[in-house]
Amino acid sequence: MSFRTIIEPFKIKAVEPIRLTTQAEREAILERAHYNLFLVRSDEVIIDLLTDSGTAAMSSEQWAGVMRGDESYAGSRSFYFFEETVRDIFGFKHVIPVHQGRAAERILFALLCKPGCVIPNNTHFDTTRANIEYRGGRAVDLPCPELSDTTAPHPFKGNMDTDALERLISEVGAENIPLVMLTVTNNSGGGQPVSMANIRAVSAICRKYGIPLYIDACRFAENAYFIKLREPGYADKTPLEIAREMFSYADGCTMSAKKDGLANIGGFLCTNDDALAQQEKELLILTEGFPTYGGLAGRDLEAIAIGLREVLDEHYLEYRLASTRYLGEHIAREGVPIVQPPGGHAVYIDAGRMLPHIPPLQFPGQSLAVELYRLGGVRSCEIGSVMFAQRDPDTGEERPAPRELVRLAIPRRVYTQSHVDYVVEVILVAHRHREQLRGYRITWQTPFLRHFSCHFEPLSPPSL
Repeated sequence: MSFRTIIEPFKIKAVEPIRLTTQAEREAILERAHYNLFLVRSDEVIIDLLTDSGTAAMSSEQWAGVMRGDESYAGSRSFYFFEETVRDIFGFKHVIPVHQGRAAERILFALLCKPGCVIPNNTHFDTTRANIEYRGGRAVDLPCPELSDTTAPHPFKGNMDTDALERLISEVGAENIPLVMLTVTNNSGGGQPVSMANIRAVSAICRKYGIPLYIDACRFAENAYFIKLREPGYADKTPLEIAREMFSYADGCTMSAKKDGLANIGGFLCTNDDALAQQEKELLILTEGFPTYGGLAGRDLEAIAIGLREVLDEHYLEYRLASTRYLGEHIAREGVPIVQPPGGHAVYIDAGRMLPHIPPLQFPGQSLAVELYRLGGVRSCEIGSVMFAQRDPDTGEERPAPRELVRLAIPRRVYTQSHVDYVVEVILVAHRHREQLRGYRITWQTPFLRHFSCHFEPLSPPSL
């Protein structure tokens, strides 16, 4: 017999206290942090949905692996366990450990990205784009047309526009595209999955023109489970079988194990190219560490290897997607505009639609994110013009991002349903007085990845 209620497929063994701040305290905290939620201390947050990266609760088996970690500088047993696990799931010949996903991006683009090159993606995330642009390349987003309508219930809105990819290759020349990337799931595109058919089609185009295909694999297991649920022909396949097929169409991948590795730190870079792998290992030694630890402790390698197996458990993935869907459906039912359908790791509020009176370059997403913290201590992340605005190369003027979103990223195995119900309540209170919210302006910023550290000033104080 099956039941309607999907329960957490785990028991809680350790707890961490939450400091319950008052609204007056949070208003002072916001002013001190220059209204940038990245500058707020974690013990000043009640529910932290800033990111699902590195915030997972590890299992008892992972903690046992931490104790088994081999901390040898060279030839660590933990590395070989890690390497065997990654090869078995992802199928690539060379496995290079790094301390997190952006380190894999930095090594990859340092070797392949030259000034003037073009790197397409379904949608680049912030560190991917920044690492490309830092090397003088151009990061081009090629999302499928369905992504432009946040209300459309298309099952695979994370797909790449393959016609646009063909046109781009014709315009700039295959020789100027060192690789194509595909992000699964599509984080900047609302956490939407990519279909196997699309992965296969992108791969065929890349092979036609002799361009390597790399997958940003941070949330590969969630993407695999979406394929199982939504794509014909995959219902009877396991997430592991689906993941293996996904990566069989690629030449390499970057991975932040802080997401679907269920670990607090770590990642890896994979390739089938022997010569490139040797160059990557040389750069790894220079900047990260010896190839059998790559900036990680042996205990981290153990935790990642175990986490990569646990994340493919179907009961876990059913619960993971259901808990995210629960949040999305509850706020959407009350009129809060979200990216439909809800993604795997996060719910994305469409702040541009919720706050149409705030122009994009007055950052409606930031306004809503600040208000959620002010009201209820809920920390979220702006995914809009603060993060992704572009400067016009001719005029120098700032161009808004294509969407103004607020991401509510749910840490894995951390919060209970009552925590999520509290988040729903806070969002609905903000939604009821949304007309009173006002925009922000940036008073200080850095040239790259400004959202991590920039300072804001409210254009007018929020009032109730």
